[in-house]
Amino acid sequence: MAYDAEDTKRRIFDAAAIEFAEHGLAGARVDRIAAAAKANKQALYLYYGSKEKLFAAILGAKLEEVGRCVTIDPDAVAESVGQIFDWYREHPELIRLVLWEALEGGGQPDAYERGLRDGFRAKAGVLVDGGVARHLPEGARLRAAQDLVFTIMSLVAWNFAVPRTCRAILDEETEQAAFARRRETVIDVARRLASPAEPRE
Repeated sequence: MAYDAEDTKRRIFDAAAIEFAEHGLAGARVDRIAAAAKANKQALYLYYGSKEKLFAAILGAKLEEVGRCVTIDPDAVAESVGQIFDWYREHPELIRLVLWEALEGGGQPDAYERGLRDGFRAKAGVLVDGGVARHLPEGARLRAAQDLVFTIMSLVAWNFAVPRTCRAILDEETEQAAFARRRETVIDVARRLASPAEPRE
């Protein structure tokens, strides 16, 4: 059978995503990634350059994926937030990767982050065009919509970042019960946040 470079890259990527989500950048081991991918370490370095670059590639791909999937419909905020909640629940590795990056990474904004920023700015623009924050002066609407997007994503993501705390605070016996309760609450809060503010007297 001929060597399939793309398949090898994909297997390394998939195995590394699991390894990094479990152990972070510092704790991940190239030997374990190569073994899980059924590839040799040289292939990892050939295709990705280093463990650090591989981690960055995986995190970037996962954030691009959530950027594509996280869409808040200004006419159906509650439904959108429910879909986002379900997406995060189905992709728990993203939260772990982002938390590891926050603990071990950082640094100045790079070209990738600037591209991500542009994508989320466009999402906020859709909300503004849909009437979100229309009670504010025109110059403040985009910033308000950006705050709304980040707040909603935070309301959703924190449930999966600290599931034990979620279960304990809500006094639920199972994660399933806690998540179901939190899903309803997050949807309700998002609906309220997206509602036009009452005019002040």
